[in-house]
Amino acid sequence: MASAKDSHPVKLARPNSTASEESKVVVVENGKMVDVQDKEITMEGLCSISSYDQWVWVAVSGPLPKPRYKHAAAVVQEKMYVFGGNHNGRYLGDIQVLDFKSFSWSKLEVQPQSEASELTGTTSLAPCAGHALVPWGNKILCLAGHSRGPTESLSVKEFDPQTCTWSTLRAYGRSPSSRGGQSVTLVGDTLVVFGGEGDGRSLLNDLHILDLETMTWDEFETKGTPPSPRSEHAAACYANRYLLVFGGGSHSTCFSDLHLLDMQTMEWSRPEHQGITPEPRAGHAGATVGENWFITGGGNNKKGVPETLVLNMSTFVWSVVTGLEGRAPPTSEGSSLVLHKVNGEDFLVSFGGYSGRYSNEVYALKSSRKSSVPSGQINEPETNGLASISMAANSSRGVIFEIEELQDEKTIKRADTSKTLLQAVKGEKNQIEEKLNQEELQSSRLKQELANVETKNVELTKELDLVRNQLSAEEARASRLEKEVSDLQQRLQKMEALEKESELLRLEKDADSDDSSSGSNQRPGDRGFWRWNG
Repeated sequence: MASAKDSHPVKLARPNSTASEESKVVVVENGKMVDVQDKEITMEGLCSISSYDQWVWVAVSGPLPKPRYKHAAAVVQEKMYVFGGNHNGRYLGDIQVLDFKSFSWSKLEVQPQSEASELTGTTSLAPCAGHALVPWGNKILCLAGHSRGPTESLSVKEFDPQTCTWSTLRAYGRSPSSRGGQSVTLVGDTLVVFGGEGDGRSLLNDLHILDLETMTWDEFETKGTPPSPRSEHAAACYANRYLLVFGGGSHSTCFSDLHLLDMQTMEWSRPEHQGITPEPRAGHAGATVGENWFITGGGNNKKGVPETLVLNMSTFVWSVVTGLEGRAPPTSEGSSLVLHKVNGEDFLVSFGGYSGRYSNEVYALKSSRKSSVPSGQINEPETNGLASISMAANSSRGVIFEIEELQDEKTIKRADTSKTLLQAVKGEKNQIEEKLNQEELQSSRLKQELANVETKNVELTKELDLVRNQLSAEEARASRLEKEVSDLQQRLQKMEALEKESELLRLEKDADSDDSSSGSNQRPGDRGFWRWNG
């Protein structure tokens, strides 16, 4: 952490920037980025994005965090806090802060704290990955995650950005077992923990609920068929009642299934979805904009998933928002995704991830799908000095916008009419874009199938050439054998002729021997052997 006397200017840098481009200058003081330029310049980050539903690389200033994945991020008071993660197999324990006003990074140093009331004590949280960060008021809750040291149960940590201190909250009831890669979803005043990977790489599909008012853990028995054990999935809450779980993976496969849990009846179901069929994936990130659930990144056993999907949680219709070529961070595994509002616009902000390399880049997407809150009230901070906007529930899915300090009722009617027409045009545009995205996705799939067929054809051609070569070799070998057999037959015939000649000669010799022996034995007076010995 830099001290005041170590303050130094840091310039914004963008890839392939030229010397003529104007740089922003900030000063690092006590670990925080302090702006030295006017607000018009420092607020350009997200406001400079004009196109909807497209991922845009965003320039940032300050010392860049170490590239990482499987970290966690949360937004509190116009700042995104990033904690932990993994880099080259090493767990990280730093806290990085991205100020959305100045779009500058700074690193926070955890401070010791001596007083604790509802806490079991203060701590410097151990480096970890696969955990979850949940904003709660002006503080941040951290749950679960894998770390070097073994732990038996899941503890709840709290980070106070004002004092830069970690604390362990005292919880009651039976705490869940330690795990990483689980989902932690805020549903009303409760945190719902589902699944993950426990000790010994055991996959889980248990459900635990933490009441944040009483800090009490409960493990509920559910009805219906729960999702199979999994980790690295995504979960979201709809209408403060329904928990949705999508995707994830086991040790051998990835999933593309969608599950729904009614938190009132505690019953699992499999809703029938419409639109496109999502590809299996694990390690993806999710964020909700009203009733729309955005899913980015992740991968399966074969490849990463480049398309950004959105699920309308009220109709269960899947559609493709956009896609990215190459290995940009929003398409990678283990990136973080948060929602931030600027001037009434909804921005998705993606950071980090792994897609063959570790990333520390920031990407943003301005959503054309507007927020609609099923119940409750949203208080947005004023983004200009002209008006303040409040939203209150009109129905389970409707929102009424009251605009103050307008002077003319006719102007309101004309604005409403224009807004209605604009929304209708945007709706038609979104439908056309969705159809176009579906056609592009189908075309991409057909191209992939064609490529697979061509690859198979090449493999079969190679096999055919190999068989032909083997057949030619066998034909040559058979020809040699035939020639050898013919030579042997000729030699056999010669041997037979020689044997006949030899037999004739032997017969002739025997005949000559008989003639000579008969003539000598018939002479008179011969007594043979007895004569010479008589």
